Amino acid sequence: MVPKRALPGAIGKPDGSRVITDREFALFQNLIQREGGIYLSTAKRSLLVRRLGGRVRDLGLSCFAAYYRRVTQGDDPQEKIRMLDCISTNETSFFREPKQFEFLEDTVLPQWKLEADRGSRNRSIRTWSSACSTGQEPYSLAMIFLDHFPAAFGWELEILATDISTKVLAQAKRAIYPIEKVREISERFLKPFLLRGRSDQLGRIKIHRSIRSIVQFQRLNLNSEHYPVQGLFDLIFCRNVLIYFDPAGKSAVIHRLLNFLAPGGYLFVGHAESLGNLTDRVKAVVPTVYQLALASGTKVFSKLTTTVELDQ
Repeated sequence: MVPKRALPGAIGKPDGSRVITDREFALFQNLIQREGGIYLSTAKRSLLVRRLGGRVRDLGLSCFAAYYRRVTQGDDPQEKIRMLDCISTNETSFFREPKQFEFLEDTVLPQWKLEADRGSRNRSIRTWSSACSTGQEPYSLAMIFLDHFPAAFGWELEILATDISTKVLAQAKRAIYPIEKVREISERFLKPFLLRGRSDQLGRIKIHRSIRSIVQFQRLNLNSEHYPVQGLFDLIFCRNVLIYFDPAGKSAVIHRLLNFLAPGGYLFVGHAESLGNLTDRVKAVVPTVYQLALASGTKVFSKLTTTVELDQ
């Protein structure tokens, strides 16, 4: 029996559901960039086949063209979100890029403590983890904040954690991770902030309620023209995200994020990212950390929103 062959200009397995033509790839390439801001070069063509091929198969569709029609015709709006879930890359870890956390602990937080004691800022910190993935970044930040500013000290702490993927947000809200992830976490955080699982949860850890109580999760697409968030933030983390946008997309995202950064606040990007010529609204203070100018004589009083208690 002679095996079926893929069409010229197609890539994937010749099983009908995993073959993608040049035209189909171009359609998805444009759709994903338009909807999610993620630019897939031709080198990412096989990645698209791997990531979306499962959805084509699970839905019982005959080809990628049929899946494209399913996503774009509007009969199933949730499928477009699932498509972006599949394409999004969600690699993360606790205290990733440790030098940034060292800068936060050694320079930023002591300065804010001093300013609060002098009355030039209020005792509050609002932080936005704008691509939080499965939650390790916002939970790492929460551990640091509660370690430096225990509740008895009167500080109000709020972390907004957003991501385009509903799948990773659901995992982040559960706050349960393999116990192997403990090696990424400093000893001083283990006992007060982590719970070791028992019985059917053996081999897992859960983030303590005190940490979860200051983190609010929300779906947000950084490629959207308007962000459904309120107020200004002292810290914004947008790490390892800009690399997926083209130059115009990077500039637009940075401009929108900076509209939510408080005067004197800090923007953190990934180790392989630079704002370069994207904006002149901030200055680099250390590699991958930028600060928004603070007008002379300005006092820093961030407006807090209500925090949301997560699952028990």
